[in-house]
Amino acid sequence: MTVHLVGAGPGDPELLTVKAVRLIGEADVIVHDYLSNDSILELAKPGTEFIDVGKKPGNPTPQELINALLVHLGAQGKNVVRLKGGEPFVFGRGGEEAQALMEARIAFTVVPGITSAIGVPAAAGIPVTHRNVSPAFTVVTGHRENGGSTNIAWEALAQVGGTIVVLMGVSERALIATRLMAGGLVATTPVAAIRWGTRAEQVVVRTTLGELGTAALKAPSTIVIGAVAAYEFLDNSITDHLVAGA
Repeated sequence: MTVHLVGAGPGDPELLTVKAVRLIGEADVIVHDYLSNDSILELAKPGTEFIDVGKKPGNPTPQELINALLVHLGAQGKNVVRLKGGEPFVFGRGGEEAQALMEARIAFTVVPGITSAIGVPAAAGIPVTHRNVSPAFTVVTGHRENGGSTNIAWEALAQVGGTIVVLMGVSERALIATRLMAGGLVATTPVAAIRWGTRAEQVVVRTTLGELGTAALKAPSTIVIGAVAAYEFLDNSITDHLVAGA
């Protein structure tokens, strides 16, 4: 049997890969995190064991414990799916879990998922790149591990140009905004924060960099900073017309 590190994507079950759906349906045990949609877990077969290891604010599950759990389950010969929100290797600590399994000589696979850094802005009608507006995008984490610095040179990042996508940055948004403005970004730079992107409960808050620190945001939110954050390509009139005329 094998431990599968599976990316669940940003939340909408229809954005799962075909391979992810198959592995979820075959799993004996699913070790899932806080961002896993309940409707995704319902794809499991009857009798599947579910283990919640979500890193909830104020009550995080230590990563070392998750690593040890995966090794333990893998050593028992069970078919294990480690279901992670988004993409396992984009701020999902999937690399640490893969390393722990490799060192324990436990067989594993990695199943990519749609990263929230791209999928969530798209669901809000925001292209992270747009010709003549944003030729590039940078994805960064705003999370402070154990109260330490994120070690991101925000002032330098402000000079790079293009779009900045911040994951896990709600609690540090005031500091991030201040440092980006210190690096040269103007206070009127558009910002969009998307909570529960791609889900039915998706909420989009639009603000500016100067007001980001006091904006009413809640985690988990994907924060998009740059000119493209002012866009909202969500015109469904053509689709509605085609459906009505079908």
